[in-house]
Amino acid sequence: MANLAVEYYRPPTLGIIGGGQLAKMTAQAAFQLGCEVIVLERKKEFPAHSLDTDFLIGDWDDPNYLLRLASKVDVITLENEFVDAESLAVVEREGYKLLPRAECIRIVQDKLWQKQALQRARLPVPRFADTPNQRAVFAAAEKFGWPILLKKRRNGYDGKGNATVKSPKELEKAWKQLGGEANDLYVEEFCSFSKELAVMITRAQDGAEASYPVVETTQHDHICHIVTAPASISKEVAARASEIARRAVAAIDGVGTMGVELFVTSNGEILINEMAPRVHNSGHYTIEACVCSQFDNHVRAVLGWPLGSTAMRAPAAVMINLLGVGEGSGQPQNLPEALRVEGAHIHIYGKSQSAPGRKMGHVTALGGSVTQAREIAQRAADRIRFGARE
Repeated sequence: MANLAVEYYRPPTLGIIGGGQLAKMTAQAAFQLGCEVIVLERKKEFPAHSLDTDFLIGDWDDPNYLLRLASKVDVITLENEFVDAESLAVVEREGYKLLPRAECIRIVQDKLWQKQALQRARLPVPRFADTPNQRAVFAAAEKFGWPILLKKRRNGYDGKGNATVKSPKELEKAWKQLGGEANDLYVEEFCSFSKELAVMITRAQDGAEASYPVVETTQHDHICHIVTAPASISKEVAARASEIARRAVAAIDGVGTMGVELFVTSNGEILINEMAPRVHNSGHYTIEACVCSQFDNHVRAVLGWPLGSTAMRAPAAVMINLLGVGEGSGQPQNLPEALRVEGAHIHIYGKSQSAPGRKMGHVTALGGSVTQAREIAQRAADRIRFGARE
């Protein structure tokens, strides 16, 4: 009898550049769908290491390390937008699959180019201007009025890289604070907003889209503290915000899950604040609250699979970020007490060190109302501390 060749199934392999909490939650979603995950990180200790199938340690701006990763996987994706776009382009030129594409990352990682791309697509953004020197800042301020928002064009997040300049006498200090002599800066008009919103959009390779509910974010010192789903806005405002976010992702030819942050001004105008070409903190609530989470749909999109439902499983959800309150160990304090809160879904990222304002985990709760969900999430969040003793 002839020998029959045995065929063995080889699971799809996803490569992720960066190994933080976003990579960790993406890996969880990938494993659920039977995938393997390989992470490229710069340091030996990283949150996603507890879940990866394999890993590489090296500089993700070095094309050689990116090509090593690419040779081991079916598709590469990113957990942050700070990887050098020119290095990413090498991966594509060598015939490997990278999603979102290098050109998408190139546009988004420079906030001035990002705003210009959105403006070309006739999308609503605050007025802005390139400011290669302080004279250009003064010229923009004369046009927009004081105060103005001075921003780094690259590598700014969670308020790192922004400065509100209220008058001409404050400019010199802000310019030095942001390293204006070494860093490219630009200016935006200061927006007086009534609400901050966010929308997660997953866009597939064929252009199919899945839109998540519009959420309201509560920020302190430019760091997101609370996400409320759905946002307390009218159906008309929600529909407009969702459409703007959808068009914004299409404008940069995004593939995968992407976060779009928006302002609602006092007169009801909706403006795009910033975009992130990746899964986003304001979408963490979707893990428990939606049929298919932002991470599930991201994996589906980059692997070319059908997108799943974004419908909420409950009328309301609230997510509270667990932020470090001081320097110290990344070990969560009082975790057992928080685990006693019924209905609280607790996520600890596994970071080795805490720092003030650093995102160390989050808590999500579902409820029949926003008030109920927030009460549950807050009770659990109040019990956990990172980096300081009570």
